[in-house]
Amino acid sequence: MKPFKFIISGGGTGGHIYPAIAIADALGDSFSDTKFLFVGAKGKMEMEKIPKAGYTIKGIWISGLQRGSFFKNILFPLKLIVSFFQSALILLRFRPNFVIGTGGFASGPILLIAHYFKIKTLIQEQNSYAGITNKILGKRVDVIAVAFPNMDRFFPENKISLTGNPVRKALLEVGLKREQAFQFFKLDSSKKTLVVLGGSLGADRINQVIESHLSFFSDLGIQLIWQCGKLYYDQFQKHNKLNHVQVHAFLQEMDLLYAASDLIISRAGASSVSELALVGKPVLLIPSPNVAENHQYHNAKFLANSGGAFILSENDLKDQFKESINQLMSVDEKDVREKLSEFARPNATQDIVLKITQELKV
Repeated sequence: MKPFKFIISGGGTGGHIYPAIAIADALGDSFSDTKFLFVGAKGKMEMEKIPKAGYTIKGIWISGLQRGSFFKNILFPLKLIVSFFQSALILLRFRPNFVIGTGGFASGPILLIAHYFKIKTLIQEQNSYAGITNKILGKRVDVIAVAFPNMDRFFPENKISLTGNPVRKALLEVGLKREQAFQFFKLDSSKKTLVVLGGSLGADRINQVIESHLSFFSDLGIQLIWQCGKLYYDQFQKHNKLNHVQVHAFLQEMDLLYAASDLIISRAGASSVSELALVGKPVLLIPSPNVAENHQYHNAKFLANSGGAFILSENDLKDQFKESINQLMSVDEKDVREKLSEFARPNATQDIVLKITQELKV
């Protein structure tokens, strides 16, 4: 029997890349003989991250539209045409049974051409507010796996499957790793632990407000694990000298980080929101205002409406931060866990693989 061949396209941010890798891993576990090829945008982070995960990737010449910048968009029409030809060549040479898109610039061309070649397709929309590329693709692909309800606002209802977002396998057992996490981070078990997540690169406004409140956290008896981001580590690493503060550029051990936490401050990217629902810790969400469609706000709003999370906009950080932290500390942790668990979908990856299997009729 010939191996099943899958093309997976996802990139630009970790929120598109890690679900793509999770789906590939699960497909590899489900099928005895598989071949994978990832397709990404040249020069973007997927070209580095995907090979590190053990998969082959090809890059195509494509980028997104730069809002409000005519000169930066001059080459966009040419890039789009070239990317369609590159996608067609990749499909003709690899001859996949199925093409999967998890978002990012490259997913548009490869999935559109796959549709015209009559190859089975699936897109995975991570956000509660669909992006432009997926709105276009939604009319053409076979299956649309979504993470939030009411997505028929953007997509044909008969194609939608509410699966949730794929999360890292290690996060499924966070509740069993508390002691290990405390040893790993060398924490004081008598204190509350606040984890601050601003993304892999970091978030300037979040970092600034954390720095200005370090004595406030000390007065509350809070110890801090602060992921400030690679761009800001040199600026903030000096605070490692404080007994109650750990500053990290980036942490790979997200399972231990979540396990150690009592309280969390985080951006509201789709993957983060899905992980936070699964982890079930009191969380203050500070959506990034610098994203397309303002989707982080919509993601945060969805989680906050459950009563298990709080939202604070960047514009209100200066005036309302202390109040928000006090509010976060006063919640009933069991109540938060129960409310967030309603939105946790630990089997998301397996459910997506099941939809692919059904489409392949195997």
